[in-house]
Amino acid sequence: MVVLSVLALAALVGWLYLAFGHGGFWLTGPGLPEAPEPSEWPEVVAVVPARDEAAVLPETLPTLLAQKYPGRFRVVLVDDGSSDGTAETAARLGDLEIVAAAERPAGWAGKVWAMSEGVQAAGEPEFLLFTDADIAYEPGTVETLVRVAAAENRDLVSQMATLNTATRWERVVVPAFVYFFAQLYPFRRVTRDGSRTAAAAGGCMLVRREVLERAGGLAAIHDALIDDVAMGRLIKRAGGRCRLDLSRDVVSRRPYPRLADLWTMIARSAYHQLRYSPALLAGTVLGLLLLYAVPPAATIAGLAAGNDAALAAGALAWLIMAVTFTPMLRFYGLSPLRALALPLVALMYSAMTLDSARRHRSGQGGAWKGRTAATPIKR
Repeated sequence: MVVLSVLALAALVGWLYLAFGHGGFWLTGPGLPEAPEPSEWPEVVAVVPARDEAAVLPETLPTLLAQKYPGRFRVVLVDDGSSDGTAETAARLGDLEIVAAAERPAGWAGKVWAMSEGVQAAGEPEFLLFTDADIAYEPGTVETLVRVAAAENRDLVSQMATLNTATRWERVVVPAFVYFFAQLYPFRRVTRDGSRTAAAAGGCMLVRREVLERAGGLAAIHDALIDDVAMGRLIKRAGGRCRLDLSRDVVSRRPYPRLADLWTMIARSAYHQLRYSPALLAGTVLGLLLLYAVPPAATIAGLAAGNDAALAAGALAWLIMAVTFTPMLRFYGLSPLRALALPLVALMYSAMTLDSARRHRSGQGGAWKGRTAATPIKR
């Protein structure tokens, strides 16, 4: 019990820091602020990389094409070797440019290569809007993004899309996914000038083209499986100003009906995020166990054994954990009582992370839509 009491105290210290000293990562925030019109509306080109997306495009692409942007706005969809009629479906949905991606060069991640092909077709607009094929936009969203970018002089404005929570497993996994992402990359720190924390959300990234080119363009992140985080880091390293928010105006229509679908989505890139390092893998799993498994274990064991120290430290850490998860559950319209089960979801994420490493070692790392990522290039 002494060891468990010490671990519970360490977990409590960790949660006190996360709750009060980690950039308010758990606060969902108000979203983008109201901003005045720019003196002149800049040209925006939306780049949509798409591979086998014929099923979802009718739900999403019309919402992008229907944006009433006051300036010049074009949509470029890059058909990345689809076999389901993605290009034909897109052509029937409205006025846009469709580009067939050339053969992917060695060392390039598939999505980043498709994005690069879209940039080539876009010309020289002031802003590029990188967006995914499964993303739907509320009316006026592109105008709001540009207003904020112009008013705050931002070089990257990114919106974390609201994800699907229609099925039981989506309701279990998705809010925790966004919560863990915000814990890794607190949105307020991403937005704060001078902070080294950099990230973006790949479903919606408005990027100033000139700054992207100055940073080396997409070639600088050509092998990135997690293209959004890589984009945020690239722009910040070039001296750009970034903003990241959680959004209700940008919505993913991608369904994940089975646990296996969600598992694959997370496991495909988790080990990549750890830079394929066994040491970082071990540290991450141990950290998850300390922060999420120890508090309920200490609470239950302390209660059973009458150990007040373990009980108090474990229960308080568990309470802080649940309180910080509650705003995300409310954002998704779910009961706050689900917060008490976050330790179980964290254990599931630990298993997904370990499975990601296993897949990489077996040559299946980064497998997605029929492609397996190339061996990472060290930079």
